[in-house]
Amino acid sequence: MRAEYLPSVKKQFEYYKALGDKTFLQLPDDALFWQYNEECNSIAMIVQHLWGNMRSRWIDFLTTDGEKEWRNREEEFEPLVKEKQELLAKWQEGWQCLFDGLSSLTEDDLSKIIYIRNEGHTVIEAINRQLAHYPYHIGQIVYLGKMICNTDWKSLSIPKGESKKYNEDKFSKPRQTRHFTDQYLNSEEK
Repeated sequence: MRAEYLPSVKKQFEYYKALGDKTFLQLPDDALFWQYNEECNSIAMIVQHLWGNMRSRWIDFLTTDGEKEWRNREEEFEPLVKEKQELLAKWQEGWQCLFDGLSSLTEDDLSKIIYIRNEGHTVIEAINRQLAHYPYHIGQIVYLGKMICNTDWKSLSIPKGESKKYNEDKFSKPRQTRHFTDQYLNSEEK
């Protein structure tokens, strides 16, 4: 089971990154910076936060605390980035830190203890913590994208009213064992 863990979480992170990527493609540039009100985050602020968190958690993952001294979490929720290209560069940089960190791990590393804000976690617990945290924010990005696009939104999962057709297609095929993300990550819609 431990040998399957790292490839599985990599695929799940790739899937959630792809949901963000596909949301960005549907939005006009200015929509990335829209806020419902002063208390709500824009997509840009959420990306800034993910970027800061990913860099802090994944740089020197096994050897330093996951909350780096150089991180300024409060600034992540300020409207600092103003251009789409800069925002997407931060998005890519954050994910690259995560994937580099995951790629550096071995099966033997999974039971090691690392620290986040001075609290010990096994490597598995730390990865699971991020696997809950990042999709939480990506869900916010997708939801904001859907609100902004309104009726022009193209579903990133099973479109409304299509569940029966989707299930009929799935159950018409022989049973198989594969990762649930394979249909999304290996499709031509990638």
